[in-house]
Amino acid sequence: MAVITELSSTLENSELSQDLQVDEKHIPRKVPSFCSIRYGIAFIAHLFNFMLAVQNAILTITMVAMVNSTDHQSEVNSSTEALPVGLPGGPDKAPTSLPARAPVYDWSPQTQGILFSAINYGVLLTLALGGYLAGRMGARKVAGIALLGSSLLTLCIPVAADLGLPFVMAARIVQGLTQGSGFGGHFALWHKWAPPHERSRLCSISLSGIILGMFTAILFGGIISQALGWPFTFYIFGGLGCVLSLLWFVFVYDEPVSHPWIGISEKEYILSTLDQQVSSEEQPLPIRAMLRSLPLWSICLCSFSHQWLVNTQAVYIPTYISHVYKVNIRDNGLLSSLPFIVAWIVGLLGGHLADFLLTKNFRFVTVRKTATFLGQFPSSALIVALPYLNSSYISTIIFLMLSCGLSPLAQTGVYINALDIAPRYSSFLLGATRGFAHISAVLVPIISGFLLNQDPEFGWKNMFFLSFAINALGLIFYLIFGEAEVQDWAKERKLTHL
Repeated sequence: MAVITELSSTLENSELSQDLQVDEKHIPRKVPSFCSIRYGIAFIAHLFNFMLAVQNAILTITMVAMVNSTDHQSEVNSSTEALPVGLPGGPDKAPTSLPARAPVYDWSPQTQGILFSAINYGVLLTLALGGYLAGRMGARKVAGIALLGSSLLTLCIPVAADLGLPFVMAARIVQGLTQGSGFGGHFALWHKWAPPHERSRLCSISLSGIILGMFTAILFGGIISQALGWPFTFYIFGGLGCVLSLLWFVFVYDEPVSHPWIGISEKEYILSTLDQQVSSEEQPLPIRAMLRSLPLWSICLCSFSHQWLVNTQAVYIPTYISHVYKVNIRDNGLLSSLPFIVAWIVGLLGGHLADFLLTKNFRFVTVRKTATFLGQFPSSALIVALPYLNSSYISTIIFLMLSCGLSPLAQTGVYINALDIAPRYSSFLLGATRGFAHISAVLVPIISGFLLNQDPEFGWKNMFFLSFAINALGLIFYLIFGEAEVQDWAKERKLTHL
């Protein structure tokens, strides 16, 4: 007969302090940083997120060419007459036609919307599951197979489009299932690879690949479609994804002890800093305690509110620029991509800033909440001002660059907070909280589309104010209830035999 009892806090604290003193003696004084295996894995994870984001987003760009017709093309080209002064390009430089060899389909706007959202339904279903499976089977296997599956399905999209709409729908939904497993599963790496004072840096390097992927899809998706035909966009990024999946299996391992090329000093450093984080594989998930945890709910709601802002930026920046300034497709892609390249740079630097503050003895909770505040409040406030800047496209682009640029700071705040409050269950929780946040990817197009259909002029103001209100509410809840200490339900439980 076995009885599970919680370790007493006094005993736990004393053991923890003793272990930390021992660990400090064994931590190598000089440990490789950027030229190290753990940072190499962060870079591979960066490329992993980059590729999944590109494969997710390219349909929104290629759709312009996939449904193109002579009438539509003339309307697009005529928009160059309204280009703001100073923009590169004009009627004489605008693309006159799309490659004749690229097939064209008669899909209504409603059908296009269904295709856009189909992948998000698949992602929602497997984000938490991917994190759970990665905790059991390993992130290397789960995320690697997910990337390979998503890449193969990307290669199949042109063929599926020729076969008919139901085949494209099926391919997008299944691709969403694989991408959800990948996005949720790769988080499990940092449970075994990220020392506490390097989590912000390593996670920001990894997650900023998503932003770079959005930038690449917006900027180069249209260029490839224009030069070679839209099917080659899927062939190129699908093929690159297959190659990257092979590199993933070669270079990425689930934990330092199993990596064949890691140095002894780096291995000892990682293991000693993570000595207190025991795996949860042998214990069931405390679902009831998780559902009653206000700190966990604050992470979910704040992540949801921030993702509402991110999805508003990603989906509607090109549409807003086109609506207000009447630019052609090529210039729209250039202007729309600028905010995302700024966001990518800030995302990389934000992790270093957060870890720097931790080395200066700032509390974990202070760093997490400060990063989240800077990533949400100014970003959502700046986007509210956009409708009042219609007279100047330069001011609009600057505000968009600031809004998108500040937004990734939240990556080192609320998004990795689950590693702080429940390191034992972080694989599952990082996927689950990300999955909860991803609900916004389904709701934003529906609600924003409704607002814009009701009133094209005031619809933009209402949409941006709604994003600000949702962000403010989620942020306030997180600032009140967010924590960074390991929760009681996530602490080690001792198995006592009677």
